Amino acid sequence: MPKMKTHRGAAKRFSKTGTGKLKINRANRRHLLESKSPGSKRSKRRGVLMASGDVKRVSQLLVYMK
Repeated sequence: MPKMKTHRGAAKRFSKTGTGKLKINRANRRHLLESKSPGSKRSKRRGVLMASGDVKRVSQLLVYMK
């Protein structure tokens, strides 16, 4: 049986915390920021933990993520 491969697109987008939970970055903070409110931009600075329903699927893509 060949080795399993990590999905490289997923590896660039998700990271694991020290306790093993998956962390993602919030969307809508790349460009066109003038029209967005300061509170909206500020709240998107921090990452957010992934919803529990998505964790199983993403962890199949990230087979070797520690």
